[in-house]
Amino acid sequence: MISNQANISEKASIGKDVRIDSFSTVFEDVVIGDGTRIHPNVTIYPRTVIGKNCEIFPGAVIGVDPQDLKFEGEETNVEIGDNTVIRECVTIHRGTKDKWKTVIGSNCLLMTYVHVAHDCQIGDGVILASYVGLSGHVQIDNFAILEGKVAAQQFVHIGEHAFIGGASLVRKDIPPYVKAAREPLNFAGVNSVGLRRRGFADADVRTIEDVYRILYVQNNNISKGIKAIKKTLPESELRNQIIDFVTNSEKGVIRGMI
Repeated sequence: MISNQANISEKASIGKDVRIDSFSTVFEDVVIGDGTRIHPNVTIYPRTVIGKNCEIFPGAVIGVDPQDLKFEGEETNVEIGDNTVIRECVTIHRGTKDKWKTVIGSNCLLMTYVHVAHDCQIGDGVILASYVGLSGHVQIDNFAILEGKVAAQQFVHIGEHAFIGGASLVRKDIPPYVKAAREPLNFAGVNSVGLRRRGFADADVRTIEDVYRILYVQNNNISKGIKAIKKTLPESELRNQIIDFVTNSEKGVIRGMI
């Protein structure tokens, strides 16, 4: 059902069983997937693609020009996957020449007043609690959770299944499967409870704990910790994934417990 008080461009592509409530505006070159609901007073700018069965709450603004002084009006996009919920007053800016698009995955939850800046790449199942602010070019991998008022600096990379405590300032990369908290932000343990809730086997959780025990708890610096992990722990997909993330980090990863 589309309200006769909504402003929908004839050049927008609207799927089946879409509901768009009064006073929402959908510009040209917008694609909205089947079963999606748009609440009142939502604004969706051109070159935005929204997947199936999403729900977007009042006051959200999606696909507006980026706040980047280098932006020259290039035709960039926003892409949002299926089953994602975007709550009140969320803002999502389209990309720049860096990535050409800002991406939100499927099955995500963006709570009230979240800001996602240009060129952010957010995976599936990510939760951003209220007032999270992402600067441009931030990458967040699948199933990461950021508690309220987390602020992430440009170009940081947050690994999958990471958990970041509320009101944290993210200046360095966050490796996968960890909890991060305190100021300055540092390693606060493995996200063991979250991993088991996601179906990780106990043996896999222990492998992750062993890797981070060597890297962070035994007071190694990062390079010595990586060498010790390779020397003492057997090859495994999880071990190698963590090593690859840490060694390929351009901004450097968070420090160990203080």
